[in-house]
Amino acid sequence: MDRQAWIAISLCVLGLIGWYAYTATHLPPPAPVRPQPTPGLTTEATPAASAGPSTSASPATASISPSPAPAESVAPFVEKTETLANGDVELHLTNRGGAIAEAVLLNHTVENKRRVVLNASDRLPIGAILEQPDAALTEFTATRESDTAVQFERKTPDNVTVRKRFFFPPATEKKDNYVAELDVDFRNDGAQPYNNAGYFVSLGSSIPFHHNEVPLYPRFVSYVEGKRKEKNASSFSAQNYPLIGVERQAASSKFQETVNGAEWAAVTNQFFATILTPLDGKGTGIWGRPVDLQPNDQTMRGLEAALAMPAFQLQPGQSATHRFQIYLGPKLYDRLKKLPHHEEEIMDFGWFKLVSQFLLNFMNLIHSWVKNYGWSIIILTACVKGVLWPLQNKANRSMRRMSALAPKMQELKEKYKDDPTRMNQEVMKLYKDHKVNPVGGCLPMMIQIPIFFGLFGMLREAAELRGATFGWVRDLSQADTLFTIPGMSWVPFIGSPAGLPINILPILMGATNIWLMRMTPKTGDATQRRVMMFMPLIFLFFCYNFAAALALYYTTQNLFTILQLYQNQKQPAPVLEKVAPPGKRDRKARR
Repeated sequence: MDRQAWIAISLCVLGLIGWYAYTATHLPPPAPVRPQPTPGLTTEATPAASAGPSTSASPATASISPSPAPAESVAPFVEKTETLANGDVELHLTNRGGAIAEAVLLNHTVENKRRVVLNASDRLPIGAILEQPDAALTEFTATRESDTAVQFERKTPDNVTVRKRFFFPPATEKKDNYVAELDVDFRNDGAQPYNNAGYFVSLGSSIPFHHNEVPLYPRFVSYVEGKRKEKNASSFSAQNYPLIGVERQAASSKFQETVNGAEWAAVTNQFFATILTPLDGKGTGIWGRPVDLQPNDQTMRGLEAALAMPAFQLQPGQSATHRFQIYLGPKLYDRLKKLPHHEEEIMDFGWFKLVSQFLLNFMNLIHSWVKNYGWSIIILTACVKGVLWPLQNKANRSMRRMSALAPKMQELKEKYKDDPTRMNQEVMKLYKDHKVNPVGGCLPMMIQIPIFFGLFGMLREAAELRGATFGWVRDLSQADTLFTIPGMSWVPFIGSPAGLPINILPILMGATNIWLMRMTPKTGDATQRRVMMFMPLIFLFFCYNFAAALALYYTTQNLFTILQLYQNQKQPAPVLEKVAPPGKRDRKARR
């Protein structure tokens, strides 16, 4: 690489940093899409139900007002709630649509030690049956069958009785029992055939739980014909082509798609999901819309969705029962893997899916022994490094031989500087004569690429790391911020709205990267080495605000590599001797 190319790369990097700083401090935020209220519900909120079985009218009730609907209008009614609970999840069920208003996870907390709550009481409840996703929610009559089952019932203007039963199936695990079931019974009590053109089952809503959770994480996902399909919350916003500002996509307020046989559909954020699985059929479509939590903050955006079910017909006196499984909990791969309809595919591991799955399973296995995820990551790193140790030794020897050849290569470049073709021929001949492989040091690096990105994909989905502590790190799934310097939000790539966070592990990672580069044998020309000096800076920006677990892995790996290089450098320096061609070696041996 010549001097002009080096200058061009430097100017491009500086230009990118300058453009990022300008857009972060001068350009206004995009106009948000206004949130749409749930049909039939006023802005008055209903207080959460108290724990334990109960049937009560809320003190400050939500008034249900009539909404335009093709089938029927809805008269105002008082919202009442029932509660179902096991040791892991507490369901707050409402007569508004006869469904789950909220699901409280009893063993998971968010910031300020509040329990994780899936869905919101003022959004579409989970399991609501609707002719159209934006139709009004009707009143159901609730009946408690037992401590583990609640039934809702209503009669439509077509004399069809709709009966819904929510219950917990018998527990199959000692912990992490987040599965509930819903049986929906349609009975035609009229004198005419009843033709249902298809209906929607609400999935509820998904919102971010942490200020670092970008709009890419809240999404709705479906599993259709063995393939995962998704749409995230940010895709509803207007999007422009970078730099030129031309609009690529207008803002949208809803999404609806017909699919051919959805095995399940879900709404999810980074670590939690609500998954609805039809047990005796398959879905025919997906509907969704964005939910803006704070009008001036596009990063705090969620969405709500519904799964379309196929049409059916009932003769007078005939009944039909449709069964659904509902998973309401963290995205634990081991737990989801045990469900029968490929629910584990909700995990978005990216291109290196197999690597991510292996690393996650191996990390959980180690954790079952050491009971600490920080040490589990360190031991995982040591195991990976141990497998690659012989290969890295061979690469280090190759780099040392390349370094020993550097003076001779420089002589050839000076001698044939006006004839690049001849120079390349002589350099390749030099490699061949001394049996040096110029790419021998690259193989360990190439193997590390799928491991790094597999780990990156695994850590952004692994709910196991939420709240896991290690040393000063309070949560391995988030950046290990010790404090924030206010007024420095303009810092490119790593600044936040609150200022410049000081994250220790990424800084240690960058420092060990520089230490490692200084120990690595010098190969190639000086310009290439200067370009490679940017790598620690790139990795620092890449990992700075990501999960501390990734920086912990990479820092530990650097320390093991430094130890290996130190051991290799204590060995005698390689002696380069010109290797005779095979024919000459044979004649010499015969003499």
